[in-house]
Amino acid sequence: MSIRPFRDIKRKKTKEISVGKVKVGGDNPISVQSMTNTLTTDVKATINQINLIANEGADIVRVSCPDEGSTKALKEIIKNVSVPIVADIHFHYKRAMEAAKNGAHCLRINPGNIGNKIKIKEVLNAAKDNHCSIRIGVNAGSLEKDILEKYKEPCPEALVESALRNIKILEDEDFFNFKISVKSSDVFLSIEAYKQLSEVTDYPLHLGITEAGSYVPGSIKSSIGIGNLLLRGIGDTIRISLSDDPVQEIKIGNEILKSLGLRNRGVKIISCPSCARQGFPVIETVKKLEERLSHIKTPLTLSIIGCVVNGPGEASMTDIGLTGGGKGNNMLYLSGVQSNVITNENILTEIIKQVEKKAEEIETSK
Repeated sequence: MSIRPFRDIKRKKTKEISVGKVKVGGDNPISVQSMTNTLTTDVKATINQINLIANEGADIVRVSCPDEGSTKALKEIIKNVSVPIVADIHFHYKRAMEAAKNGAHCLRINPGNIGNKIKIKEVLNAAKDNHCSIRIGVNAGSLEKDILEKYKEPCPEALVESALRNIKILEDEDFFNFKISVKSSDVFLSIEAYKQLSEVTDYPLHLGITEAGSYVPGSIKSSIGIGNLLLRGIGDTIRISLSDDPVQEIKIGNEILKSLGLRNRGVKIISCPSCARQGFPVIETVKKLEERLSHIKTPLTLSIIGCVVNGPGEASMTDIGLTGGGKGNNMLYLSGVQSNVITNENILTEIIKQVEKKAEEIETSK
């Protein structure tokens, strides 16, 4: 038992699958994904966006493959990126086969939309031959007609029935290298569907609140929905769906995992909202630190608190801490212990220096 059991999250152990070099499920870290919004046939733009997404900390990136030109482009794209690529396929079975043959590490499909058993078998054979996994992507907005007629509207039971139907299609063909999602833009519907699905299958689950909206509302909806499930130990990989730059999706996804202690990457900043007691401009300082410390990938904690009400207490629990003081004299804490006074003019320079030094110490000690 840990010394703080109230923080412990007992993850459900699911089957392990491979998405290229990334293992999903089992005891593996929860991976973070995003999706490009470039034309996949614009190879240069797509490679550039994938690399930007990967540099922000994505483990897996998905690209849309609506036509033959897109699946052909995969071969060149995959040569020039460092993360596994998922090909997003919706209806045409040949696009799935082409994507697998051209190097896609995973196919996002809904087997029920692919066609008859012969077509499904051809897709699965192509996936097997090319070591390509599959994501069964069930979505409340595109449920099978007979399931919608049965339940009258998208509901948790409808999403789960669709997922189980598609699972059986793959299992009947002896294909087991897959993960599943049951997404909706409705937070309540998504949470309940994933809860029910987790109770009846051990395949890894891809979490997401689909079509969550623009940056602020979409981030909040995703944090509530995905965070709720992660706290229950449900979920093996996540995607934040925003009407925004895909890089922002990775930032939010990593912050969700960091907040729950499920995966730590980079500097975790604890900062106050600021008030009249602040000894230095907290909001401006935090914004600049977030930007100038984004290159640090080593997990460490930094508290930036404007006054002595909570500052010393927060600093005692972080690697590096700054507490605002009178007349622009602020106290620096290192490993919870007072170190020296920093004037307002020197805050950024000194904090960045101490964070970089601490990160180097941590990396050297590994």
